[in-house]
Amino acid sequence: MRRLSDWSATDWLSALTRFNGTVQRAVAYGSHARQRLDIYLPPARSAARSERLRNTTAENELTTPTVLFFYGGSWNRGSRSDYAFVGKALAKRGITTLIADYRLYPEVRYPAFLHDCALAADWTFRNRAQWGGDLHELYVMGHSAGAYNAAMLALDARWLGEFSRTPSQWAGWIGLAGPYEFLPITVPDAQPVFEHPHYPAGTQPIDYVSAASPRTLLLSANRDNMIDPVRNSQALANRLHNAGVKVTYRSFDLVDHQTLIAALASPLSWMAPVSASIARFVFDRPTGSA
Repeated sequence: MRRLSDWSATDWLSALTRFNGTVQRAVAYGSHARQRLDIYLPPARSAARSERLRNTTAENELTTPTVLFFYGGSWNRGSRSDYAFVGKALAKRGITTLIADYRLYPEVRYPAFLHDCALAADWTFRNRAQWGGDLHELYVMGHSAGAYNAAMLALDARWLGEFSRTPSQWAGWIGLAGPYEFLPITVPDAQPVFEHPHYPAGTQPIDYVSAASPRTLLLSANRDNMIDPVRNSQALANRLHNAGVKVTYRSFDLVDHQTLIAALASPLSWMAPVSASIARFVFDRPTGSA
């Protein structure tokens, strides 16, 4: 058992975020050790989940929207256990949340980690009915490098196309402080991931915006000193809007690159309404959308 002195900041955030739902841990979506995910299930009788009551295969069956989340770390580091607070925070609001690991540098470079993310997405599409996931309400979400992964799955048809799927199958996607137009790369950890300075073609999410892109929620931090919110989130929001895509963009004053995602945890929720913004986006889905 770990000593309290060994706990990280994310350990404390997760421990202090109360949760009375259930968690399915280390579910395999592929054969590699890093191809695992944790599933955070909402409390069965939470008010938010009851709002999503559906008459499907069984009378009075409860269904929930599902969010597949990818964390950041410059594609070099990270673990799904570090982001338990994300799963807890969203599940408390009635959203089934999957936190997925994926392979990292130096084991892999671009685009291998996107293959992992697409594999996790395909697994989620195929298995969501097992936990009562609404068949029409699957979202992909990420923070920082994970927001890049989510953006590519939502905007660039190549990755889901490997599994005969299309981005139109997402009910929407959510990006927090993501890099969407970032060449040349200035972050040293990320440079070898994309073969700096000889970048492969087709790596920038903003280049894949079209009228068919899924509805989008983009959140950023005005005090972000790692990823420029104007060049990335605001520019992507403008591109989506100009293409006719329904997009919501919000930027917050009291948070920075890291505390934007940390604000999902109960102790820091006062810093920015991140959890509320995500829940509103998910539950206020336009009537009749695919």
